[in-house]
Parts: sequence; structure tokens; C-alpha cells
Amino acid sequence: MPSILEIIGPAMIGPSSSHTLGAMRISKFAYNLNDGVPDEVVFYLHGSFQDTYIGHGTWLALLGGICGLKTDDPQVARADEVAKKIGLKYEYKAVDLGNVHPNTVKIVTEKSGVRHEIIGSSIGAGRIKIISIDSIECDLDGEYPTLIVENQDVPGALESIINVLSFYGVNIATMQLKRESKYLHKASAMIELDSTISKEILERIRNMDVVNSALYVNAIVEE
Repeated sequence: MPSILEIIGPAMIGPSSSHTLGAMRISKFAYNLNDGVPDEVVFYLHGSFQDTYIGHGTWLALLGGICGLKTDDPQVARADEVAKKIGLKYEYKAVDLGNVHPNTVKIVTEKSGVRHEIIGSSIGAGRIKIISIDSIECDLDGEYPTLIVENQDVPGALESIINVLSFYGVNIATMQLKRESKYLHKASAMIELDSTISKEILERIRNMDVVNSALYVNAIVEE
């Protein structure tokens, strides 16, 4: 089965896993965050991504990911045609994201009036690091289903969220906690899970009094 490098490589200049496979996996994370193809997407390219995104096939990799294609899908090489066929509006813009990895992209999507923003870096050999989701700092590799919760910074809030997961038999792999501000009484938790969760579980967490918002992103690892 051909890889994305084999698909894009022959038609591009100097392709690399950082500029193709990594870029596609970042974009696939955004696809999963939206639970499907968004209506519109803007790719803000930083560093070497903005310098070589045409020649290295990064633009096609990003489009393929946001369209939900698998990395071994021959259509990745024609991702622009796929996007046009499904009516996806897309745009590429240059940006300086500051002191981040040179292979970094900010992806801003809109779907049914809901806006999401992720920032991700391709760090080599197809590996990625998601460093921000909707302005919440994080450090994720996309290999685990992830629950992103903004909750009230009050005693017992996190415990009650964990109790819901435990009730449904969902095991936690890792957890990252961040206090937004002790004066705003808000905190966030990035909870990587060992298994997927149902919409029922997500809605139960969203409806908790201590939860301000909750998002769920499926893992991007393919069979």
C-alpha cells in the first residue's frame, strides 16, 4: 500500500515526511475536531511551511487531511479537486507564529457557524505536536482520543468529570491541566483516553454544572 510520500513525491520538489505526512496529520486532527469536513478553512503557514508549501506538496497534504482522506488514498495527490467537489472553501496565508517549530500551521475552520482554531507542528518522521486548541495551550500528538474540557476552577470539579468517565468504563491515558486564571475561576483539562467515547458520554459531561465547554477529538492513527 503506497504512503503519502509515494503518492505526492514524484510530482513535487524534495518532499519530506515533515512537509507531507506530518502536515496531513495536523490537518486530520482539525478534521476530527470538527467531526467531519468544515465549510471553510484557512491555513496560516509559518516558517518553512510558508516557504515551500507548493513545492513540497504541503498544500495538498493539508487539504487531504481536512477532507478526511487517509494517508494512503491516491486522491491526496488531487486533494484540490476533492475539495472543489465537496464545496470546501479554503485559503492559505503566511503568518509569523513566533517562537515555534518552523514546520507549524494554524488551521482555522468554520462549520455550521462554529469556529475552531488549532496550531500544530510537524516535528519529523510524520510525528506531530498540537500546541493549541481554541487558544488553550496543550502538548498532544493526536494518537489518543482526547477530551478537552474547560471547567470551573472549584474544588471537586475535575474529580466529578473523572467520575463520569470511570462510570462508563473509560480509562485515562494521560491528563494535562491548566489554570486559566485564579481570578477568573476557570481551568482546562486535556484528557487523553485509551478508548473512544460516545456522544452520550460527551453530552453528559457538557451538561455538568462545573463544565463550561467540552470538545472531543478522535485519534488520528490509522489502521
